[in-house]
Amino acid sequence: MTPLVQWQRRPTEAELATAVVKEQARREQLLAVADPEQPPPVFGPLPTLQDVTVSRFGCGTHAIAIDLAAVIHGPDCTAPDPALLPGCNCTPEPLPETTPLHSELLPLPDHWQ
Repeated sequence: MTPLVQWQRRPTEAELATAVVKEQARREQLLAVADPEQPPPVFGPLPTLQDVTVSRFGCGTHAIAIDLAAVIHGPDCTAPDPALLPGCNCTPEPLPETTPLHSELLPLPDHWQ
């Protein structure tokens, strides 16, 4: 079936371990082919649970509610469990706080009025 809804969840410990191993292998490969006459590549910290998400998909029969699809779910989320649809069994992460781009209204140009 064609996916109709996509949402994100945090990885399980096994999925996170796999992501860390892949990232470490990528870094080792970059170091192996790095130009010795140039400064060595600089890497940030290895991925953590807060850096990685896993995509989940649902067809029309197995789709969660749109407001639940907008947030990141926990690693133990069972969605799309047909017994729980259109909900899930976890408490999703809250949406990040939004900040306005401008705190004061900007004047419109004269030709726009």
